[in-house]
Amino acid sequence: MIDLHYWSTPNGHKITIFLEETGLPYKVIPVNIAKGEQFKPDFLAIAPNNRIPAMVDHAPKDGSKPVSIFESGAMLVYLAEKTGQFLSADLHARYDAMQWVFWQMGGLGPMAGQNHHFRNYAQEKITYAIDRYVNETNRLYGVLNKRLSDRDYIAGDYSIADMASYPWIVPYKNQGQDINDFPHLKRWLEKIAERPAVQRAYAVAKEVNPNFGQPPIRTDEERKILFGQTARVVKD
Repeated sequence: MIDLHYWSTPNGHKITIFLEETGLPYKVIPVNIAKGEQFKPDFLAIAPNNRIPAMVDHAPKDGSKPVSIFESGAMLVYLAEKTGQFLSADLHARYDAMQWVFWQMGGLGPMAGQNHHFRNYAQEKITYAIDRYVNETNRLYGVLNKRLSDRDYIAGDYSIADMASYPWIVPYKNQGQDINDFPHLKRWLEKIAERPAVQRAYAVAKEVNPNFGQPPIRTDEERKILFGQTARVVKD
């Protein structure tokens, strides 16, 4: 059994997609980040960066003691190695997929996240910041669109590379992007959306978070919790 500490964010969706695709047994432990539950000691014990998702695998492949992991990219690699699925054993194919997972972790996710923040959540609308992140998101969409121009999935076969990027493309409207400008990316997005496991994963989001799909910031307290963190929250 896997304990998945989860909230309905793009990084959280990555892991529920993988778990639903493989049928691994898992239990969702909600971590409502708008209420500050990511600062509880039991969560910080496995996720010292106080971010979701995180997980504990109580039945690791080698039969050893439970394994706890934070960072969604590391979790995808771990689960792929545990199951032998969605990450090829062939050297070239394996690292083809891995490099795109790291591309998402280091580029698409952070840039789209800042895009969301300055376009949708920041109380002061700073034109330079909005343009900076909307344009960089647009560039990254272009990179992925070109990559998909001659293949169905990012690394050839459906893999953790697709699971990593898909949830960050779903909210393209909130990122100021016109998906019709990226026909190969649009085709890929629609193809993955049709997968039953992906639909089940997003159903989990709606079950865990009744407000899923609505703006996550509704009060000043929620804004302070999500956007007012400094080193002090780690120290305290």
